Amino acid sequence: MIPFRAALSMSFLPAGAERSAWLLLAARGMRGFCDGFIAVLLPAYLLALGFGQLTVGVISTATLVGSAIATIVVGLLGNRYPQRALLLIAAGLMAATGLAFASLSSLWPLLVVAFVGTLNPSSGDVSLFLPLEHARLAEAANSDARTALFARYSLVGALSAALGALLAGVPDWIAARSVVSTLAAMRAMFVLYALTGCAICLLYLRLPKLKSRAKDGRAPLGPSRGIVTRLALLFSVDAFAGGLLVNSLLTLWLIQRFGLSLSAAGQFFFMAGLLSAASQLAAAPIARRIGLLNTMVFTHIPSSVCLIAAAFTPSLAPTLMLLLLRSALSQLDVPTRSAYVMAVVTPAERPAAASFTAVPRSLAAALAPTIAGGLLGAGWLGAPLIACGALKIAYDLALLASFRHIRPDGGSS
Repeated sequence: MIPFRAALSMSFLPAGAERSAWLLLAARGMRGFCDGFIAVLLPAYLLALGFGQLTVGVISTATLVGSAIATIVVGLLGNRYPQRALLLIAAGLMAATGLAFASLSSLWPLLVVAFVGTLNPSSGDVSLFLPLEHARLAEAANSDARTALFARYSLVGALSAALGALLAGVPDWIAARSVVSTLAAMRAMFVLYALTGCAICLLYLRLPKLKSRAKDGRAPLGPSRGIVTRLALLFSVDAFAGGLLVNSLLTLWLIQRFGLSLSAAGQFFFMAGLLSAASQLAAAPIARRIGLLNTMVFTHIPSSVCLIAAAFTPSLAPTLMLLLLRSALSQLDVPTRSAYVMAVVTPAERPAAASFTAVPRSLAAALAPTIAGGLLGAGWLGAPLIACGALKIAYDLALLASFRHIRPDGGSS
């Protein structure tokens, strides 16, 4: 008889994927859950420590820039060292980051930990885990199952992050019903983050060992260097556009334009997160029918049109409907993009390709919100939405023009 856990993993994994892939999906879910409450809790925690809003922005930027540099390093070293060893280091760094933030109160130590650690203040996955897990997932599935596996990976991450965001209110709930202060309860949440890092480390220890693909000191990118460079440049445009409208800025826009309460905003983002998670399931069957590249482009453009339209709607209800429709469409390209990158490079180049195409997303997330905040502060409330949507449409059209003739392994583009 098949054990329950094995049967559960086999039922969730697509045909053609190794059973060990469930370990990566479980780790992604645990990280996503922590990222969900950390993204909401981090600003409140820093304010509770006595820091101002500028300091909150500086520390958030440090986390994103540090993540970008870490992914570059992973890209350079990922093909020279065992992936499992690098994943274990990342999990250990996650545990250390949580303990440090739970115990430190001074600016400069926190800034250093933010830069070298694994905290993620954004809604997406921008950590050094990303290229490592992507490369390992690509190894764990054949070309037919790869898109479906990446779709499940993205689904788990989006759904767990949406649920994790609801946990951000726990410190206030504890403080209201006990003698524990809100600050102490917030510190406990970072301890939970650290314990989750330890649990993820145990999951990684169960991954099968794979031999390193490169022992001769070769450059991490070889025959696919031109493709990866073009993808990275295009992804940087998409990432910059997305950075103009991160969740915190979209919340600010809704409050300024419609007077939306924080409670209502929280409910909206929870629903948006559920729609984004559900859309991941549709990515694989759509990609099988029309191809990876077409799925990336022709589901992304309508979501950008909805975003631009939301900038001009006169009342709250149609605005929220357009934004929710955008949430249901905008993430369909996430698993297909990951699968496409893994499919157009050689196996030995996958860690580097995942890293070098992920780095622009972290850098753009750190830079673009400052511009968007300036536009909102100047009274141009619709400008970030219009700029975000227009840049994303330009990115989609450029991606289609540049890669429509390139076929990934085992499928049409």
